[in-house]
Amino acid sequence: MLWSIESLGEAQYLSPLRHGHSEGFKGESHRVLYDDRLPASQEVFGRGEIPLSFEIAGPREKIFFDPPKATAAIVTCGGLCPGVNDIIRGIVNELYNHYGTTRIYGIRYGYEGLVPRFGHVPLTLRPESVSTIHTFGGTVLGSSRGPQDVGEMVDHLEELNVDILFVIGGDGTLRGAAAINAELRRRGLPKSVIGIPKTIDNDIMYIDKSFGFETAFAEAVKAVTAAYVEASCAVNGIGLVKLMGRHSGFIACFATLAAQHVNFCLIPEVPFQLEGGRGLLEMLRHRTAQRKHAVIVVAEGAGQDLMQVSNETDASGNVRLGDIGLFLKEKINQFFADRRMEINLKYVDPSYLIRSVPASPQDNVYCTRLAQAAVHAGISGRTNMLVGRWHGSFVHIPFELVTHGRRRVEPDADLWLSVMETTGQPARMR
Repeated sequence: MLWSIESLGEAQYLSPLRHGHSEGFKGESHRVLYDDRLPASQEVFGRGEIPLSFEIAGPREKIFFDPPKATAAIVTCGGLCPGVNDIIRGIVNELYNHYGTTRIYGIRYGYEGLVPRFGHVPLTLRPESVSTIHTFGGTVLGSSRGPQDVGEMVDHLEELNVDILFVIGGDGTLRGAAAINAELRRRGLPKSVIGIPKTIDNDIMYIDKSFGFETAFAEAVKAVTAAYVEASCAVNGIGLVKLMGRHSGFIACFATLAAQHVNFCLIPEVPFQLEGGRGLLEMLRHRTAQRKHAVIVVAEGAGQDLMQVSNETDASGNVRLGDIGLFLKEKINQFFADRRMEINLKYVDPSYLIRSVPASPQDNVYCTRLAQAAVHAGISGRTNMLVGRWHGSFVHIPFELVTHGRRRVEPDADLWLSVMETTGQPARMR
């Protein structure tokens, strides 16, 4: 069943948390509705059916693994994102301090670290070795992109006697985790694979938000504010800011709403044209002539149809995007030069500055709770799943649900409406 969570078998051990969590243990009846709107629930109940729901996360009274005898490993994959070190720290502390699991490996440089021929020796993690890592950006374990041979990775997990593998990464990483789980099941090995979704674009399906997102758009606001200051202090100043968002424009939208200085927000989900009376360039000319400055925020995946883009892919299999920021910079400068209208355009691309910062206090709390939920799930014998937050509750989500799509900004929904009301831009620029 698609909405159920795979288990390694019967839970036979009493949880060491029973002395302090007796009223906090979760059971089979603890679930969160997929659609929490009243009309949807009434319709399903009216047909005599049970609504789709997610299993709620948290400690279980009986667990699959004997914690002192278990071995865990943590691997971080893909691009950097605020909060990865917080997740690592949270997993280690929960395993070591509360479950008594003391053999914890940190796999170096992503999935490469699970292939011995690359020569990346795992780290041994302890609470004292991770006590301050949350104050730094990036990942203390290192990261890499791209898939590795699943058979070789499972072989190495066997060599290390790993019982629970915690995988921190985005959709490609989670597909890799699902492949590892499938190979483990094929070999009949009782090992758990638990995912913690990492994507700075906030585009993982069926979760309220990804960790690091609040930090990311807060840092993005600083770049937008700087662009506004530059634009407003120059003759016909234009600030152009390119932000992350390959397929989903959440960071661009939230930075626009928070900064309150943006006149045009461009995202992948809403096509736009450059030319014509309703195109971006003509509206930018009108805004600049009227108000003497303008600010544009563009997500990296916006406007790809306007450029000549190759079919090349990166190590993770993602199509290499055209650089919409530099493209717009060139087109805007040429447009105004052809009309003999002086402008002062300032282009800002803060992507790597945003990716590398430590998590904010809000994200720190969120990461800690995600990490704790991941440990509870792994120790209980659940596998082939990730932890996330849905409708404000931490839940278990099967890998299969989140690896076949992306969460995107809905052009007809409230978020994009709020953006248009804030910027004053028309619903269509084409």
